[in-house]
Amino acid sequence: MNKGPSSFEESSTGSLSRNEERGYPGTELEAMSEAANYHRWILEIFKPYLGVHLVEVGAGIGSFSELILTEHVCKTLSLVEPSDSMYERLRIHVRQLDSDVTVDMYHATFVEAADLIKSEQAPDSIIYVNVLEHIADDETELSTVRRTLSASGRIFIFVPALQWLFGPFDERVGHLRRYSKSGLEEKLHRCGFKILRSSYFDFAGIAPWWFNYRLLRSVTLDPEAVRFYDQYIIPFVRRIESVVTMPIGKNVIAIAEKR
Repeated sequence: MNKGPSSFEESSTGSLSRNEERGYPGTELEAMSEAANYHRWILEIFKPYLGVHLVEVGAGIGSFSELILTEHVCKTLSLVEPSDSMYERLRIHVRQLDSDVTVDMYHATFVEAADLIKSEQAPDSIIYVNVLEHIADDETELSTVRRTLSASGRIFIFVPALQWLFGPFDERVGHLRRYSKSGLEEKLHRCGFKILRSSYFDFAGIAPWWFNYRLLRSVTLDPEAVRFYDQYIIPFVRRIESVVTMPIGKNVIAIAEKR
């Protein structure tokens, strides 16, 4: 059905609040909305592998969703968001976007919505940006993704890395773990995927993260600091990491294909 400039449908298959009681829908979302270069870098890595029928799991307030709609040509985009407060903001955001893409919205977890999503249009691409670390049984989630994808469909993952960086901020926003590159690859293999690309991401972010969130034990993201890092550091780091494979990084990015 047509809802303003974007065409989308809404589905509710249950409501599960993903960390809203832990403060995640607060200032951190606004702070990360300032990280345009950061998100564009992630999408640029994803784009050569992305198909045309996409699902974004844990879409939040729609910052990455908007980037997908403006910088990638797709036919359908399904947005899954279980949090009550974030889903409402996502719904409003999507209504305001000027796009011809069919956008379906699901107020649910992916496990709850997977069968309905597959019945509507088996996706060829399922995206998790800063989401998998919130999910207690991540291997069940990955197995559900595999069942839902079309033949040779792909999963796109971006997660925080290095468990020794885990601190009070991670706890407050509901992170259950930080990943290693090898650990994430092993889980993907066990769940029936073959790795197409896997690497650490944002080597330069390790030191400031350790200083702020391990040493000082900060529990908030400063929007001004995020904006500065995004505008002045990320372009430089991106150029370096485009030609040099880093042995370590603040995040892991992975793309894997259904076997």
